[in-house]
Amino acid sequence: GVLAISISVRCSRNQQGTLMYLLLLLLCLEMSSAALARSYSTRTASQLESAMGYLVDQHNWTCSQDPGSSVVDVMQRKLRCCGVHNYTDWLKASSSSWNLPACVPESCCKEMHSQCRGDLGHVEQLSEEGCLKKLEDQLCFAMLYVFWCCIMLSIFELLAGVSNGILMRHQPFHDLRIL
Repeated sequence: GVLAISISVRCSRNQQGTLMYLLLLLLCLEMSSAALARSYSTRTASQLESAMGYLVDQHNWTCSQDPGSSVVDVMQRKLRCCGVHNYTDWLKASSSSWNLPACVPESCCKEMHSQCRGDLGHVEQLSEEGCLKKLEDQLCFAMLYVFWCCIMLSIFELLAGVSNGILMRHQPFHDLRIL
């Protein structure tokens, strides 16, 4: 921006050429960022599912514990979800270990049920939706936002490059008039 403003004040061909070079460089960076954002959002679903499954399997909890500050508890409370696909993921995790009771963490409870302790006898107090879908939706939204921001900035840079090219074409070479 400073370079573009100083060009209009001094009318320097070197600065105009530098601006065109920088605009082309930024255009290439933004278009590659847009392409990466688009492709990355489609490839992360399987990685996200396996990472969440690992976190659920490794979660250390009991039915009577306070809602902890682990990543899974914070995510479930913030997104108002339970497990990877739904609350049955916690049943699979507890069945793989002998000493865990059949219940879910308290972070699976809906906010309106303050007496909820993760008991499976009161399934209506638990969040029905799994966290994977909500995380995928948020990731897809963020990547789509990055994609469209890069596209819009690229359009503005193309307009700046075209206007700078028009100015360069209509301006004679002041430095070479002596010759």
